[in-house]
Amino acid sequence: MKLVGLKPARRSLVEAQEAALRHVRGGGLPQAERAVLVAVEFTGERRKLTAAARLAKTAAAVSAGTAFEGDDLVAPKAAADLDFDASLAEFEELARSAGAEVAATLIQRRPRPDPATLIGQGKLEEIEGVIASTGADLVLFDHDLTPSQLRNLEARLPCRVIDRTQLILDIFARHARTREGQLQVELAQLEYQLPRLAGRGKAMSQLGGGIGTRGPGETQLETDRRKINLRIDHVKEQLESVRRIRRQQRQRREAVPVPVVALVGYTNAGKSTLFNALTEAGVLESSRMFATLDPKLRQLTLPSRRKILLSDTVGFIRNLPHTLVTSFRATLEEVERAELLLHVRDASSPMVDEQKAQVEKVLAELDVSKKPVIEVLNKIDLVHDHEGMPMGAPGSIAVSGLKKLGLDHLLAAIDDALVVDPLIEMQFRLPQSEGAVLAALEAGAVVNGKRFEGNLAYLTAKGPASLLNRYRRFRDRVD
Repeated sequence: MKLVGLKPARRSLVEAQEAALRHVRGGGLPQAERAVLVAVEFTGERRKLTAAARLAKTAAAVSAGTAFEGDDLVAPKAAADLDFDASLAEFEELARSAGAEVAATLIQRRPRPDPATLIGQGKLEEIEGVIASTGADLVLFDHDLTPSQLRNLEARLPCRVIDRTQLILDIFARHARTREGQLQVELAQLEYQLPRLAGRGKAMSQLGGGIGTRGPGETQLETDRRKINLRIDHVKEQLESVRRIRRQQRQRREAVPVPVVALVGYTNAGKSTLFNALTEAGVLESSRMFATLDPKLRQLTLPSRRKILLSDTVGFIRNLPHTLVTSFRATLEEVERAELLLHVRDASSPMVDEQKAQVEKVLAELDVSKKPVIEVLNKIDLVHDHEGMPMGAPGSIAVSGLKKLGLDHLLAAIDDALVVDPLIEMQFRLPQSEGAVLAALEAGAVVNGKRFEGNLAYLTAKGPASLLNRYRRFRDRVD
């Protein structure tokens, strides 16, 4: 069904559902659609400093080159520009990941957002001129728009308007391949669209027929909201069914204790490349943002012969929409259930510290920030000046997933950090007829000092407690 003359905020339920289905099937934004990017920075959101803090900051500013305007802390211009430039470059990459061609980029700095249009009338007129000169098909805002702001902008501009959340949802829809991922994308899209529906007034009311039924009935807006709410409930039920199946699978896994280790990190930090280097899983490796959406789980053998399940999860991003965190909670359950988190950081990125803060913010929102974490500084092959590498937390590991450097140190660190099913050492005395026990020990533990005397085999094994305790009856009790 071709939607001509209808804007996204005014679509009926049928049109909204068709759009959602196109997203889930990977339609999203048409390829090579020309877009005007609008990035807005609000300078009036600087926090006020107390008198004591102002004195301390003033003393530190002498050497750092930081200036103050009244009570407001003004960051060094170079640092502020670096942060804004990195944010803008990230937004441009988001647009390209959605299949858009960047026709122009407009930047505005203002004290506070305009309640009606976010950007004000002057910048709005400038955008109209850029659209006319470039022939752009849509305008992308690096900011979340309220329903009223979205309606006002679409009423004024001659093309579609998409905000940051809708753009990220589109990218997620492109990369959702499993049934679970498609349901999560649809749920997030419906929850995003619900407050942005616009009714058509009493002219679209459903009038009853016959005595006692005349008069204004349910409006089109109410109908759309009711049906979308019904669809949201249906999708949530399907997701709950998926969660139930995952819980059953997890219970079967937990019957034999196999720790789960989850890779987390900023998008495009190289998690999938590192995952492939460790497990040879052959998952998609791409520089595009959110190229890996559906979780991957593979078995990995550590140097102690202990087996773990390594999970590759979706990458995070600054200002990750809350609806995505909520909708993708089923996907992120592997992070919640993991015994250990590997925080993969891009050592070559100039914004590595800020990216770390954004990841930790999402982990706190998932209530997993207290789990043990190993920081993994990835892409060291791209860092030519190793003195300029970021300082990681104590125990951080420097690796290159692409060049397969430092993987042995990483596996050893994982081995040492796991507290579930700890490593123990035990001496055994086995009859040679118990070949199955000997094979199990050699397969699941590190065997040292093996010798044979008569019909007995003596050996020392170091491995997971769950394995060694299974054969305690053969323990050699040395006096």
